[in-house]
Amino acid sequence: MYSSIQLLKMVEEAIAALPLEHEPQKLYAPIRYVLSLGGKRIRPVLMLMAYNLYRDDVKPCLMSALGLEVFHNFTLLHDDLMDKAEVRRGKTCVHLKWDDNTAILSGDNMLVLAFKYMMMCDDQKMPAVMRIFTKTAIEIDEGQQYDVDFETRNDVTEAEYIEMIRLKTSVLLACALQIGATLAEAPEEDTQALYHFGECLGLAFQLQDDYLDVYGDPAVFGKKIGGDILCNKKTFMLIKALLHASDEDRAELQRWIDSKDCNPDEKIKAVTALYTKIGVDRMAKERMNAYYVKAEEYLAQVNLPEERKEMLHGIALELMGRQK
Repeated sequence: MYSSIQLLKMVEEAIAALPLEHEPQKLYAPIRYVLSLGGKRIRPVLMLMAYNLYRDDVKPCLMSALGLEVFHNFTLLHDDLMDKAEVRRGKTCVHLKWDDNTAILSGDNMLVLAFKYMMMCDDQKMPAVMRIFTKTAIEIDEGQQYDVDFETRNDVTEAEYIEMIRLKTSVLLACALQIGATLAEAPEEDTQALYHFGECLGLAFQLQDDYLDVYGDPAVFGKKIGGDILCNKKTFMLIKALLHASDEDRAELQRWIDSKDCNPDEKIKAVTALYTKIGVDRMAKERMNAYYVKAEEYLAQVNLPEERKEMLHGIALELMGRQK
């Protein structure tokens, strides 16, 4: 079996070799730029890992894996435009480096290219692969719309939030594993177990991201903490705090939410202290651990020798910052 390092190298080399030198350059240059910014490449690597569970040569799965990575980066490009973000992975966002119209059009082209690359698989498997992929693409749009809707709502429930992050984040990890297993002709029971493994792992990972935005080390987390607090983002942390706070703490938390001209550092410090007092840090850890345990249970259902599943187990540990 390939190591995760070998698979990542394969993905990076394949991305660099994509034929994106077409005219007009203003359409394709932003695509090359976005794909060159790096990232974990976790989705294409997961697809190749799932394929490698059943087949020794992963090359027949490579273009579909690239299709998923192009799709993921398309969503980030449009997310940055919608959020008016300035920086992505330490570099200027496309809509600022070029302009809004270029970001829209290049993003649209990335979406089409993602479908093109996804279809470059075995003809007999393509209908099943495209059913999974198109279902996932629709779900991600649904999750994005929920996220936008939540910005203007003050009554978002925990269940609604979990469903939003499942759609926006988890289903793409699940899709990667399911398509990889499908292309490798894995038993249906295994493809479903791998899907749910990715789904639960994605939920645990997003909840961890919420937690680290409050309690993380900026040097490790890769960005300044407290961003979600400053923009009053409806995260698991805020939803649970409002639900479980005493009347006094809820009123104080609401004052910080409603404040317009407060000192950012003071707001982060005060809200973090409230979260800790209410016990939100403990609640988040318990919930992310529950999803991680559920993910491991689904992985255990995959009918393969444990040594063949070790790499997926390892990547789950890595994503959750755990030690073997």
